[in-house]
Amino acid sequence: MNTPPSPRGAHHADDSAVRIGALVPLTRPGWAGAGQHLLAGLELAVREVNDAGGIGGKPLELLVRDTAADPQRAEAAVDELARLGVAALAGEYHSVVARTAAARADALGLPFLCSSGVLDALTEEPTDWVARLAPAQSHGWRIYADFLLGAGHSRIAVAADPSVYWASGTRILRDHLAPRGGSVVELDMRALSPAELCDELVTTGATALLLLVGHPDPAVPIVKAVRHDQRLGDLLIGAPAGQPELADWASKLGADGTAVPFLRYLPEHLTPLGARVESALRERLAAAPSFVAFEGYDTIAVLAEVLRSHGVDRAGIAGAWPRVAVEGTRGQIRFSRTPGIGVWQWAWPPVQVVDRDPAQPDRYRVLHVG
Repeated sequence: MNTPPSPRGAHHADDSAVRIGALVPLTRPGWAGAGQHLLAGLELAVREVNDAGGIGGKPLELLVRDTAADPQRAEAAVDELARLGVAALAGEYHSVVARTAAARADALGLPFLCSSGVLDALTEEPTDWVARLAPAQSHGWRIYADFLLGAGHSRIAVAADPSVYWASGTRILRDHLAPRGGSVVELDMRALSPAELCDELVTTGATALLLLVGHPDPAVPIVKAVRHDQRLGDLLIGAPAGQPELADWASKLGADGTAVPFLRYLPEHLTPLGARVESALRERLAAAPSFVAFEGYDTIAVLAEVLRSHGVDRAGIAGAWPRVAVEGTRGQIRFSRTPGIGVWQWAWPPVQVVDRDPAQPDRYRVLHVG
């Protein structure tokens, strides 16, 4: 385990402000819609911290870097932000990118509070430098598997792109479903067109297809092909990674994008803070905020409390993770050591399986609660 050495945590480039580095996907091939929501939450929380007097009388400053879903770009950004004297890192949506950022932050002795990356193995070895708000993939995707079984789906097909994240999701589903009589058929989207995928689905006998692929391509063409194939009229389409959450999904797919269950990390009722933040985020985004926006806000809420209580020394911040107790938008946030997870983990944020209502596509139906 890498324990925080105090000497390299003390330097700070600009004493006039307390700086936090933010890693956010804002351009393609990153999921820019998710990045915009994440950034909106981060920026709103920073503004509120500063309106309340900042950190020890100093303003909190967010230094934003676009990762564009590129791990190498993220690694370079971590190096740059460390040189600029940030007290900590925040953010990142894409799990594979977050994993690279976490490894580099660990190597540099730079605290990193990951907002949205869910890969269980966020770091190869246990570390004290990294904490995470989002639930581990194994936690959320097992809940999704339970939803599938409860809805009568035991033979599942996955349309998968090559990725550590998608491979991990497939393995979690298979391991959780198999002891309960379920099975997973993997269909490699490198080798299949959407039309060929439909032909394969007819032969597999699967009653559900999960989209373990990027958005908008090939997710949108796949959904359109399946929805308009009369042979597959009873097939459930699911997207555990949350592609249907954001407006871009609805604008590209319309009615075809409804009734596609996905995971989101929201409670049945937001906290009083969450209700206030929801209103402010809606105004900022000119749309309903996704759970990703709340993750961004909660990230800064936690870091601000740590900075107020433990100062801007990097080692002090990393040493504070197990003592955090912050009321967030979705419940009280505390970090602990969780079996199989090498970072400090909020165990657990609320988890729901929801879909867009066919009768009212901008309304979400809660189908299952973990």
